[in-house]
Amino acid sequence: MKGRESSIKFLLFTWLPVSITSKAGQAVYNSPIMPILDSHTLEFFSRSPEQTRRIGMRLGGGIKVGDVICLQGDLGAGKTTFTQGLAQGWGSQDSVSSPTFMIVNVYRRENGGQLFHLDAYRLESVPEAEELDLDSMLEEGALIIEWPERLGNLIPKDRLLVQLDHVTEEHRQMRFHARGKRYDDLLDGVRQSLFGA
Repeated sequence: MKGRESSIKFLLFTWLPVSITSKAGQAVYNSPIMPILDSHTLEFFSRSPEQTRRIGMRLGGGIKVGDVICLQGDLGAGKTTFTQGLAQGWGSQDSVSSPTFMIVNVYRRENGGQLFHLDAYRLESVPEAEELDLDSMLEEGALIIEWPERLGNLIPKDRLLVQLDHVTEEHRQMRFHARGKRYDDLLDGVRQSLFGA
């Protein structure tokens, strides 16, 4: 076990400073610049847009119909970059762009699945958001929401929240917080794919 922990620490120091916890809630590694996190949370530091996309790809490989992924962060924080990776990992055949003016983009994959990408930035009220019919989207595919705070209580209680914070021109701090067992499992899958922990 000691050799495995050393390998994980080496990987993290050379690739991605991160705080992670095992499913049992025990800290596997804690970067000096990050707080110890609970089993519902994963936090790390992306050093480039390419790395942000790769993290998104890891998550995208595990999403399914009915999943809700909420992305929070200021303009330019990397939400669309992350979504590009997420859609690629999910298997999208379509290119990803910010749906700021369209409000919702729909991405498709070969097996007929759909991935909805909603940008709530320009929505002016919750009643306006109600017209989008999120329930119908969730019956047909997974839903990625940028600026979820503008949708009020329309978003299901169980969801995965991803906070992206601008650190430098290319560096981003990313925090994932799972709400509900489905999203704990999804986050565990990301941990496994990234760190084997």
